[in-house]
Amino acid sequence: MSVQQESQHKLKRTMKSRHLFMMSLGGIIGTGLFLGSGYAIGEAGPAGAILAYLVGGLLMYLAMVCLGELSVVMPVSGSFQAHATKFIGPATGFVVGWIYWLSWALYVGLEFVAAGLLMKRWFPDVPTWIWCAIFVILLFSINSLTTKAFAETEYWFAGIKVFAVILFIIVGLGAVFGVISLESEPTPYLGNFVGDGLFPAGMVGVFISMMTVIYAFQGSEIMGVAAGETEEPEKNIPKAIRTIVFRILIFYVLAIFVLSALVPYKKAGVLESPFVTVFDMVGIPFAADIMNFVILTAILSVGNTGLFACTRILFSLSETGMAPKLFGKVNKRGVPQNALLITLGFALISLLTSVVAEDTLFVVLLAISGIGGTLTWLAIAVAQIGFRRQYIKNGGKVEDLKYKVPLYPFVPILCIVMCLCIFAFTAFDETQRTSLYWGFGFIVACYLYYYFKFKRKNVTLPLETPSPKVEAEEA
Repeated sequence: MSVQQESQHKLKRTMKSRHLFMMSLGGIIGTGLFLGSGYAIGEAGPAGAILAYLVGGLLMYLAMVCLGELSVVMPVSGSFQAHATKFIGPATGFVVGWIYWLSWALYVGLEFVAAGLLMKRWFPDVPTWIWCAIFVILLFSINSLTTKAFAETEYWFAGIKVFAVILFIIVGLGAVFGVISLESEPTPYLGNFVGDGLFPAGMVGVFISMMTVIYAFQGSEIMGVAAGETEEPEKNIPKAIRTIVFRILIFYVLAIFVLSALVPYKKAGVLESPFVTVFDMVGIPFAADIMNFVILTAILSVGNTGLFACTRILFSLSETGMAPKLFGKVNKRGVPQNALLITLGFALISLLTSVVAEDTLFVVLLAISGIGGTLTWLAIAVAQIGFRRQYIKNGGKVEDLKYKVPLYPFVPILCIVMCLCIFAFTAFDETQRTSLYWGFGFIVACYLYYYFKFKRKNVTLPLETPSPKVEAEEA
């Protein structure tokens, strides 16, 4: 038995299909939709924002089906890090693991800050950092529980978010078409779409907003991270992929349509959720406060999922010798406690955004997280191509795979091209360009560190992973 297989005995397969689905769904519905959508509309305009989210949803689908094939074959904790290691190379696996951990750790910090900003609606005089500290303690406590308890908590958190988005869409559509009267404004109908033009900022605005959009869809790949703790992964992972992608697209596109129709794109921003603004416009008593609470719950849910992802990625890195061994130790409840602590400590760095420049640094951190997620999707597609080649070379038959990528190799190639284009689009925005420098600087540093730490010194790492042919048969 390989080291990677043995490591799975330290984690428990207690997540059910409903947990996996709602965790993936909940990991996407958060800051990127409730707060980042305002930035996307402001940059791209109403139709431009919808187009950006449609393109982002297509990219998410391409990455998800590639991940699905790989995760069914190799259902291990932190799956795509192990996939990149085996089917691309150890150095790339090292980079993917650490950049993904960094992006999620920053993501968690963003959720703390976003939650603190939302609390200002009720407590404007209380500093943001105090609320951040309270939420840190809350999420740490939840992640310190057993995996089953964490999954059950996240299931209900995600359920609240889904219900809230559906309610918002129904109320919003009613306000757009005059079924529900706005408090101080006439029924907008589709005036915002034609008043300033469908693309007031041109296609450049769409390109600039793409990193924020990609950030919004990050979290869908969480099912790969959770593969090592999922019951019957060969059955539950494909099921989750089939249901989540299209439901997410419906939620996002309808929500962005409502927001664009009700909020002029020039007024969209990042400090107050445009969702809360819409409920204020409708004038339903306490509706905005209720929505603010729901959004707060949603943001904490994403932070909760982010901590889970980070700890499992560090666990996976430790098991392959790419991180200190102490991160591979689990407590009696089956939780990688050391990995959780170091992740939380790093995430607290983003609390500085509440002191330094919350209006600008918030957007920069969005782009940094987007770079990590986009690189992960790129690596997933490349690893899927590498797996197929190795699988066929070893005598495997594609028709024997329990789940396979459709239209191969068009799907992974298109995913790779789109990811590269996203990086290019980021260079058009001065604010996000800075994060692009930092993101790729970190990637280069990881490759150099791997070379000098492991490759140059001829250090042998325990990088064995299950054979794709054997895993396909066992599945």
